[in-house]
Amino acid sequence: MQIKISSPDKLRGTITLPSSKSISNRALVINALAGNRTLPDNVSDCDDTNVMIKWLTDSESSIKSSEHLVDIGAAGTAMRFSTALLSVTEGTHTITGTERMKNRPIGVLVDALRQLGADVQYVEKEGYPPLRIKGNPDLEGGCISLPGNVSSQYISALLMIGPSLRKGITLTLTDNIVSRPYINMTLAMMREFGADAGWQGDDTIAVQPQPYAQRQYFVESDWSASSYWYEMVALSKDEDAEVTLPGLFATSLQGDSKVADIFKLLGVDTVHNGNTVTLRKNKDIVQRLNYDFVEQPDLAQTFVVTCCMMGIPFHFTGLQSLKIKETDRIEALKAELSKLGFTITDRNDSELLWDGSDAPQASACPAKAIDTYEDHRMAMCFAPASLLRESIDMNDPQVVTKSYPKYWDDLQSIGFRICGF
Repeated sequence: MQIKISSPDKLRGTITLPSSKSISNRALVINALAGNRTLPDNVSDCDDTNVMIKWLTDSESSIKSSEHLVDIGAAGTAMRFSTALLSVTEGTHTITGTERMKNRPIGVLVDALRQLGADVQYVEKEGYPPLRIKGNPDLEGGCISLPGNVSSQYISALLMIGPSLRKGITLTLTDNIVSRPYINMTLAMMREFGADAGWQGDDTIAVQPQPYAQRQYFVESDWSASSYWYEMVALSKDEDAEVTLPGLFATSLQGDSKVADIFKLLGVDTVHNGNTVTLRKNKDIVQRLNYDFVEQPDLAQTFVVTCCMMGIPFHFTGLQSLKIKETDRIEALKAELSKLGFTITDRNDSELLWDGSDAPQASACPAKAIDTYEDHRMAMCFAPASLLRESIDMNDPQVVTKSYPKYWDDLQSIGFRICGF
């Protein structure tokens, strides 16, 4: 499928964002381990969350059967969290996903689970899904080490099962710790469900074998999803552009709430009114943006596209986890921005740079259709580029269902024209 996206002259309106996928999936795991049969309130209605809900709400007899199959699709978060959860869930389970998922590494998590006593085997290729897991609700647990520069989802997956392990878990992180806000989000949510979990020094986390307590939990809106609306306000030619986003907590657990501070440097103010924010333009825009995204890697694509479209040179670091996301996001950004006339470069598999020299030519460059690489964030970060183009063509736009199913509906509600659905 290919669509054509054309932008409105004025950008005004109120948008209800999806609930946080990151919080939803953590809440589902912890909620299940607490023995609560009622789902948390306001969970995300996205693919990544729905695949978890599906297997978690299977009948007890199905989960305990020898034939229990969990198909996680393209949901990386769900694959990692479910692998750990199935390790302490009675029964024999096979967890699989799409072809891309079968090529996303999971060896770090499997090795760690095995050290804790779990029985996890590779079904096809060593180090990658699918996996066969013999769940053990009485898993030993104990002390393990893990590189701190791996995906924080591995770390969170291990921490969340900690209260159900006989010895709990003490996790020492070596090397530079990336995405620390996501780890802190996990720990904070665990404590809200009664866990005894926290940092012991700068590099060690201890989780005591103290069971979770049942409770109702409300999931807030997604700060990551807000980034595309910040991008639209930044790129809009409407000097009075204003977008209101209800449901965003000012004191959020989400590390991506940092988006407000970074976009202020690109001319967007954030006005808080309770749990609602309003985005408005300002004229104070930096000439160059240097930023380390090690703690907010999911925001990187938005800022790469925004800076190119605004003609703002940049040097972004801390991008190492982008190589193992839904696609190799570093290579995908380079390829798709070249279609818009921009030549960005990478270093050390963890940096992206642009000197701004080809901005004038790019503004007149006829663009080819943007490919989305089965990656929701590629679709959502490139759509706002239509605000500075006559239009943007995009292939396979339906990938947004992974985290923001109503994205195209929301764009149309605020005046974008989308042809081809």
